Amino acid sequence: MDVADLRVFEAVARHGSMNRAALELHTVQSNVTVRIRSLERQIGMPLFRRHARGVSLTPAGQRMLPYAMRIAKLVADAKTAALDEGAPSGPLSLGTLETTAALRLSPILSGFARRYPQVKLSLTTGTTCSLTADVTDCRLDGAFVAGPIDHPDLRCETISREELVLVTPRTMRSMKALSSMAGLQTIVFRLGCSYRQRLEALLAEMGIMTTSPLEFGSTDAILACVAAGVGITLLPRAIVSGTREKDAIAIHSLPPERAQVETLFIRRHDGYLSSAMHAFIDSARSEFGPVMAAA
Repeated sequence: MDVADLRVFEAVARHGSMNRAALELHTVQSNVTVRIRSLERQIGMPLFRRHARGVSLTPAGQRMLPYAMRIAKLVADAKTAALDEGAPSGPLSLGTLETTAALRLSPILSGFARRYPQVKLSLTTGTTCSLTADVTDCRLDGAFVAGPIDHPDLRCETISREELVLVTPRTMRSMKALSSMAGLQTIVFRLGCSYRQRLEALLAEMGIMTTSPLEFGSTDAILACVAAGVGITLLPRAIVSGTREKDAIAIHSLPPERAQVETLFIRRHDGYLSSAMHAFIDSARSEFGPVMAAA
């Protein structure tokens, strides 16, 4: 078993397709198929099930995948460490919540790009659940997520504290009106979003039934639907206060135990702290001040 075979295995698992993995790896499908079959012979177990739509992992493949990803990351870290001298440079893959990108990251990213032009920074948006998995599984070097996070492989730093508010159409003057609405619609980010989970818990505690949620990928789309009277949502007050739909919505404060949420920056404990990552963390700490502290 060698690193190249594991890299092919990880690409096939991620794409669910030999052909798409071959395209990413700049090779032909037959070469990918040969490598996977060779790896399966070495392991002594099938790693993929073949079907009409592509391939899917067997239980053995599912158990092996995290180790393959960590080995690939360790090899990449070794190369980065060997070349990591002088000014910060090289790739840096980060993830963020949509709300954090809108509220906090613009000054950090613009300043960082000017100061360290040799760093190839990429930014992916997602939910707390998906971003945490991406960092844990070494697909991202770090990510901004909503706390709390308790994972033995992750290091967490608090970057900001936000107040969450319930956002409703303007016609809904108080939270008491929620209980009288039939077929209440929630408008949320996709499954895995911590704000969505908090909203569902709040409504369940109030004994309020809802219909299937509407899912969107941006705060602008969510707030536009609320303003149009489609339903309700839960977002940081700082996002809602500056929206262009503020005259068409109502903002409701929550009890302190429901309202407070921390935004965290997470990264793996065992990941190599490259000069690029070190410089980015220093930039974030400089921007956020004393709030950003190791947890």
